[in-house]
Amino acid sequence: KIESHNHPSAVEPYQGAATGVGGILRDIFTMGARPVAVLDSLRFGDLDSGRVRYLFGGVVAGVGDYGNCIGVPNIGGEVVFDRGYEGNPIVNAMCLGLMKTEELITASAAGVGNPLMTVGARTGRDGIHGATFASEELSEDADESSRPQVQVGDPFTEKLLLEASLELIASGAITGIQDMGAAGITSSASEMAGRAGNGVEIDMALVPVREQGMTPYEILLSESQERMLVVAEKGREHEVVSILEKWELEAKVIGQVTDDGRFRVLEGGVTVADILALPLTDGCPTYEREGVEGEDIKLLRETDLSEHMLPRGNLTGLFRKLLGSPNIASKRWVYHQYDTTVRTATAVRPGGDAGVIRIRGTSKAVAATTDCNGRFVYLQPRTGAMIAVAEAARNLVCVGAQPTAITNNLNFGNPLKAHIYYQFREAVLGMKEACEAFETPVTGGNVSFYNETDGVAIYPTPVIGMVGVIDDASKIVGQAFQTEGDDIVLLGENTDELGGSEYLYVTARLVAGAPPSLDLGKERALQQAVLMMTHGRHLRSARDCSDGGLACTLAECALGDGEAPIGISVELDDDLPPVAVLFAESQGRIVISCAADQTVHVLRIAKEHGVPAAKIGSVTTGGSPFRIVMPEGKMEADLVEMADAYFGALPRIMDAPSTAGA
Repeated sequence: KIESHNHPSAVEPYQGAATGVGGILRDIFTMGARPVAVLDSLRFGDLDSGRVRYLFGGVVAGVGDYGNCIGVPNIGGEVVFDRGYEGNPIVNAMCLGLMKTEELITASAAGVGNPLMTVGARTGRDGIHGATFASEELSEDADESSRPQVQVGDPFTEKLLLEASLELIASGAITGIQDMGAAGITSSASEMAGRAGNGVEIDMALVPVREQGMTPYEILLSESQERMLVVAEKGREHEVVSILEKWELEAKVIGQVTDDGRFRVLEGGVTVADILALPLTDGCPTYEREGVEGEDIKLLRETDLSEHMLPRGNLTGLFRKLLGSPNIASKRWVYHQYDTTVRTATAVRPGGDAGVIRIRGTSKAVAATTDCNGRFVYLQPRTGAMIAVAEAARNLVCVGAQPTAITNNLNFGNPLKAHIYYQFREAVLGMKEACEAFETPVTGGNVSFYNETDGVAIYPTPVIGMVGVIDDASKIVGQAFQTEGDDIVLLGENTDELGGSEYLYVTARLVAGAPPSLDLGKERALQQAVLMMTHGRHLRSARDCSDGGLACTLAECALGDGEAPIGISVELDDDLPPVAVLFAESQGRIVISCAADQTVHVLRIAKEHGVPAAKIGSVTTGGSPFRIVMPEGKMEADLVEMADAYFGALPRIMDAPSTAGA
């Protein structure tokens, strides 16, 4: 599952991000699954702003510290920088859990007369109105006034709660369990009652608190972290208390399940609130709002980009500039702050197309990725959302995984505005179409609206979290070129589609043009072909061709993890301007490498699937240059200079001073 903690991270980046990780972990282990990996999808404004550097540094530290303390590896994600997120960062956390199907438990208040119990940490005043805050637009001066609405996390308590919860579920002493997330006890109790078709009665005077004088209103809405609401089997309350005490945590009966369908709140036995439970969760009206595309977006999409096909300077210089762009450059500065191998099951660490975790006791592995290009969705929401799903699937295929399902985090502005609702509607329809094409069901997700600052919305950003299964972990494929003499093959075709590209943003500060076209049928064929190549052990490496275009993809394969960069000699025969060949972000392309005697098999499989494929070059040596020759020009770069641009960009930028203020 994936969820957002955008607004809290905008005003208190460390705690906002940390509690986002904590919340998504609880969503997983309250189902009975043990969390085995986390991923994060992060978006910020341009890094030339001291405040953006402050937010970026704080969020990364919060994500890392919480995950590191609780002992769950971070295996990947994405980090994007664009002025479209200047005032409102996006912080989405995804968690992957493993369980046996018979261990599944639901968040349902079943069994009339069963006791309701709070377990875990005590309730305080932190996070009150956090859910309301998340549904408001931000303003430039929101930091101090909104800080009390940001929750404070304790990962060590979370680790104890994780183990206690899994033991509770295994004991059979409980029938339901739910994290106290947004709106605290209010939402947890009403949602559990609604799912079971029952009512609940809870007494605020019985809730363990850590601050004196808290009112029922404050207790109901507190979003203090590391708390669960549990429905115990009547007569087995002592077992729940015993298990929690073993883990040095607290459990307390605060109410019971009723048969009247009402959400009843008491204070010392006196009723202070009484309302039907079901309308609080399932009885809301469904809005059919008007959605109209903004005229400004239509004009942007129709922008003539022909002048940008002419290189603004030396091709090699432009290439190095792109490699050093924060969006293309290595995110090693980020994931070196994360524990990526704790629990010793990580097969592929961050930095590749997808992270991979081995499933103990089997030959299988599970891969996961997060993906979205907000610029593409901004320029054409339906196509952009389809591309997000397609790229996520492509990333999984590149490590050898069969895509199986998605979760999504839909980050948008104010849906009451017609053009925002249009973006939202079109993106959802685009996701639907792509998921049907790839046969990947949507298991759930999160919607985060009102991501605006002073009325200016973020790019519409439907982040796709996708998982896939690798039946034989020995067939996992990496992204780096490996052996001198290996052939380099391009699957798919180059086009002159520069719309929404990183090249345009870096060279002209422009987000315009139509996003790349996408043919879902061809995309599916490409992915099935690569999976067949992987299963036949024909490949040495595979890399999705996306951000920065073909040149940057080849560079990432040549540089690898930076320990032993390797040269390439590539010759392309496309009748296109060099800028398009090198930097267009055309869809449906994967760069692979294979031993020379395997190329015939690779080309045969591609042909059988109707996938355009061509050998475009070969891997040379570490002392050789990085060379690409085209009909209308060539580019040659030194590997040492490339590595410095690629691996050194973020550390150099983040060494600059950062400030909490503007």
